Amino acid sequence: MLKDRRILLILSGSIAAYKALELTRLLRKAGAQVMAVLTAGGARFVTKEALAGITGQRVHDDLWAAEAEIGHIRLARWPDLVVVAPASADLLAKMAHGLADDLASTILLATRAPLLVAPAMNPAMWEHPATRANLALLIARGVAVSGPNSGPMAEPESGPGRLAEPGEILAAITALLTPAARPLAGRHALVTAGPTHEPIDPVRYIANRSSGKQGYAIAAALAALGARVTLVSGPTVLPDPPGVGVTRIESAREMLAACEAALPADIAVMNAAVADWRVAREADQKLKKEPGAAAPTLAMTLNPDILATLSRHAQRPGLVIGFAAETEKVVEHAIEKRRRKGCDWIVANDVTGGVMGGDANTVHLVTAEGVEDWPELPKEAVAARLAARIAEALA
Repeated sequence: MLKDRRILLILSGSIAAYKALELTRLLRKAGAQVMAVLTAGGARFVTKEALAGITGQRVHDDLWAAEAEIGHIRLARWPDLVVVAPASADLLAKMAHGLADDLASTILLATRAPLLVAPAMNPAMWEHPATRANLALLIARGVAVSGPNSGPMAEPESGPGRLAEPGEILAAITALLTPAARPLAGRHALVTAGPTHEPIDPVRYIANRSSGKQGYAIAAALAALGARVTLVSGPTVLPDPPGVGVTRIESAREMLAACEAALPADIAVMNAAVADWRVAREADQKLKKEPGAAAPTLAMTLNPDILATLSRHAQRPGLVIGFAAETEKVVEHAIEKRRRKGCDWIVANDVTGGVMGGDANTVHLVTAEGVEDWPELPKEAVAARLAARIAEALA
């Protein structure tokens, strides 16, 4: 599937660099041409001789190599894809901020080829706000990400930051370089995002603390895999995701009507933070605060359950995914919600921190097969991973 595709593999400093040797072997077995660039940190863990033996080509490590005039430009123009595996926190920071002080970072700044990074670092470094911000910036620029995974580290500790396995990185490379990179082509995906505003009177409303960032990222990630995406959005300040059709609504009833109008769909991702209740009777005029008068009593009624409605709809999408924003017993409540609503998957997260409105998320994917605990990731990375899982499920 990768016959004669040109892969430039950059190895930065991480003890996980040894896995790049197996990745190179797999790429060569798939028919790809592989050229390697070794950073000074990467050379602490992998030798040029080992890489040269597997790639069958000279390994590059010197920005000022005498035999290669403007070598970094030549190398930058050669590949169909640049893969950074492992991608250290330092190299991710250089990429995010345009630093170019060695051969690898100079190539990354000069190349026009698509980029894939496979992060690898200590959990504390991975979870640092600077690393999360750098990765979010790269994803926003179109850089693809594979991993990291969670588990034991070289140090006597465990957590997110393990380099993705070579087979996982190979799958990500294959997806980017073959027509299968658009595995959702011909599929229609319906996504909801943002809050709903339930009017009390012409001035006031009931809402949830949703920015819409996660739902918008999911819509963009599904579109990137080839899906035709309809995004039904509550009030947000976010721009429309590129290549996505957007229907803007305010209330839960309007959102349900827009979702039903968008059917049929193959995929439904119900990410919106829909208000559970609305006032039974909206006031025509602003409710006035009278001196000495008690606060008004608001009679409430339930809003329509959009997730449950679509899960049992006559035109039910083939894969219906709900979200569960919880403050306690996150997984337990999500398992019960999946059963109660009749959907296929639930993506659950703990919203007691700064998730709503923030740029990162830690989720648990609840399916009929069990629970997947994902590490904290930028919301764009959560979206990309969820989109990949959707494509896998529908393959």
